[in-house]
Amino acid sequence: MKTKISNKSKIELVKRHINGESVGSISKDTNLPKSTIYYWINQYSKNIEAKKEVPASTVLELDHARKRIKKLEGLIEVMRAVDCTASAPLRQKLEALESLYGQYSVHTLCEALDVSRGAFYNHILRNKRNEAWFVKRRENLKELIRSIYDESNQIFGAGKVKAVLNSKGYIASKKFVSELMREMGLYSISISSKKDNVTLGWNERKSNILKRNFDVDQPNKVWVSDVTCYKFKENYYYICVFIDLFSRKIISISIGRNNSTQLVKTAFNSAYLSRKPPKGLIIHTDRGTPYTSFSMHSLVQKYGITQSFSNAGKPHDNAVVESFFSYLKKEELYRRKYNSESEFKKLLNEYVKRYNSARPHKYLKYKTPEQFEVAFWKIPNSIR
Repeated sequence: MKTKISNKSKIELVKRHINGESVGSISKDTNLPKSTIYYWINQYSKNIEAKKEVPASTVLELDHARKRIKKLEGLIEVMRAVDCTASAPLRQKLEALESLYGQYSVHTLCEALDVSRGAFYNHILRNKRNEAWFVKRRENLKELIRSIYDESNQIFGAGKVKAVLNSKGYIASKKFVSELMREMGLYSISISSKKDNVTLGWNERKSNILKRNFDVDQPNKVWVSDVTCYKFKENYYYICVFIDLFSRKIISISIGRNNSTQLVKTAFNSAYLSRKPPKGLIIHTDRGTPYTSFSMHSLVQKYGITQSFSNAGKPHDNAVVESFFSYLKKEELYRRKYNSESEFKKLLNEYVKRYNSARPHKYLKYKTPEQFEVAFWKIPNSIR
């Protein structure tokens, strides 16, 4: 059992070092890690510099008080966020805390309403609704985060995004916001380099040509694209697809460890080589850095392609791709347990093949994307 060391004992050890005894000697004598002793000494030294002759006892007491205040602030936030008190029935308290699961530590949640951690974990594990509400909450926060990120011109990092979320009344920790941003491939960008300044100038000229007009009268007229993220084991994988808006056919897919321009260009090149579209093609995407980069812009210009972009913070401007990713997650990613990276990529490609060849779409009058395209090409040119 770990013995708690009193403030008085800590002060005595700090004084021993001040009086000339080495940290190694103190560590050997007390069986305490050197890092712990150095931490106490550093706390004392920092406060001495800032406040001159502050007693060692005051330094350690202040450190303890800061930790206590931070803990109390967390408890207060939880109590304000729930609609019940510690005297409420256990079931009501568990349901109230469930909605905050993932935003605060389980220890903080349980202490706020006087609930045992065992009871809370049991409630979470046996509640079959848990996955549904948690996924929904994550998706709602992702939409808000993407909006804030786009409005900042891709400059804000997790800390600033969290601050804006909090100001809007949404409670989320910086760690949770950072995790969601990483899943979406959103990173704060630097605008200091010459290349970035060139890119920024191009960004200012982005326009939404599509304007949610998802009805197209022929293939290879409008393609839409986006990137989603999936965590497999300890790694995040980014999935980029290009979809022909006419038939809703997935015309290319690329999978990588980074949400980069290279990932998008790989998917684009695959689509372009397989489809060989005529001049006048429009590609519609969000305003993510991989799509707005100078490199990507130069590539599509080379082929005479026009880029269209969703308005900032409006994911429904690219609803067709968002809809596909929703199906991909519900029908494939969330239902599988992959054994290896190669199996993950193989089964993902197999899903795309089934989606194109065997999955009827209501929008396509219950034809598959491939059937819909075949039917179009059978129509004589004179009456198309």
